[in-house]
Amino acid sequence: MPEAPVWAPSDRTFRRSELSAVVGRGDDAWRRAAGDVLRWRVKTRSGFLVDSHAPVRVGRRERIRVRVLGVTVVEPVEVVAVVEQDDRVGFAYRTLPGHPVEGEEAFVVHRDTADGDIVLTVRSLTRPASRQPWRILHPLLRVAQVVARRRYLRALR
Repeated sequence: MPEAPVWAPSDRTFRRSELSAVVGRGDDAWRRAAGDVLRWRVKTRSGFLVDSHAPVRVGRRERIRVRVLGVTVVEPVEVVAVVEQDDRVGFAYRTLPGHPVEGEEAFVVHRDTADGDIVLTVRSLTRPASRQPWRILHPLLRVAQVVARRRYLRALR
């Protein structure tokens, strides 16, 4: 998923989201954003805590945490893809049992060679988790996802 410039069709049971924002311009901005995305900084600069400070790698499992209304929510995930190309860097993870939603999320930084812009794209496929209480809370979680995605797009600026 993170290696593809165009997102392939997906299972219709998942809600699909793809948002992009310019996070900088030029070589310095590219190096910074590419390094940051591979060290979970999109998440940590958006209010989440990640257990490990190690770079992402396929197969790595993490417990991402966020405090919401005084409650700590734990989001277990597994990195399923990493891309490191000359003008495209990023990763995708899938949710594991216990996560508030089921699906995948990807964070990709790419360099637009036409104008030098550095662009962060956030892609996600989500559906309600199969377990309670998350399943019944899914409408509220969708609102939380909108807020989180806005934070992600500002995280690497």
